[in-house]
Amino acid sequence: MPKNKGKGGKNRKRGKNEADDEKRELVFKEDGQEYAQVLRMLGNGRCEAMGIDGVKRLCHIRGKLHKKVWISGGDIILVGLRDYQDDKADIILKYNSDESRLLKAYGELPDTTKINEGTVDEGEEEGESHIEFIEEDIDRI
Repeated sequence: MPKNKGKGGKNRKRGKNEADDEKRELVFKEDGQEYAQVLRMLGNGRCEAMGIDGVKRLCHIRGKLHKKVWISGGDIILVGLRDYQDDKADIILKYNSDESRLLKAYGELPDTTKINEGTVDEGEEEGESHIEFIEEDIDRI
């Protein structure tokens, strides 16, 4: 039987997220960058995000963040704008909830921005559902 020469399996490749505990310095936008909120994830390292300037963009997760930083709907991100494509951008950084609140307090984000809400449809409030039950239908069953 051959001797195993590998260093481990899948769990070793994932690594540990020990860097999350440390406080990092708050990064503000520069020219050529914009704050955005993720509307929905599309798969294949892409997402749809609404910029603070009101433009909806298709964003690509860069390789440094791909499979290391998990992005979901409602997250506040920093995107790098493209000179040649206004409707596409690259995700540079994901802000955690504390950093998002600080950005809002500093006035970088508008007051209408909802933090940690997730993806909520515009016409739907929490607790409402699209399914309506009629008693007559239930009685027929």
